[in-house]
Amino acid sequence: MKLIHGICLITENVRRLANFYEEVLQVKVDDINDTHVVITVGDGAITIYSKAAAINDMDFNFDKYCGTGLCKFSFNVEDVDAEYERLKLLNIEIDFVAKPTTYPWGSRAMHFRDPDGNIICFV
Repeated sequence: MKLIHGICLITENVRRLANFYEEVLQVKVDDINDTHVVITVGDGAITIYSKAAAINDMDFNFDKYCGTGLCKFSFNVEDVDAEYERLKLLNIEIDFVAKPTTYPWGSRAMHFRDPDGNIICFV
């Protein structure tokens, strides 16, 4: 078994989420459309897929679990404090969950939410 290097976020608004990640992660996203987009980040990728397409194309049922905001993923950054200051200056709304903090185990990190409520950690 091999873990695939990527994550897929299912959303009701592909363009909004793609634009958010393009700004936050400082990457160029090609071919943003309403159904599907892939954002390359280092050796991995974030795929953003339309909830309506997942229901129609793959017969996914989201009655129980869609939109919980319980997904969290992390990115290693050079300087958490500098990234915090950069994100505050972006022309997008960012919901900071935890400002830069040094935790008892030695990691310095901050947490914020994307427009769908998923938690992003810069560490």
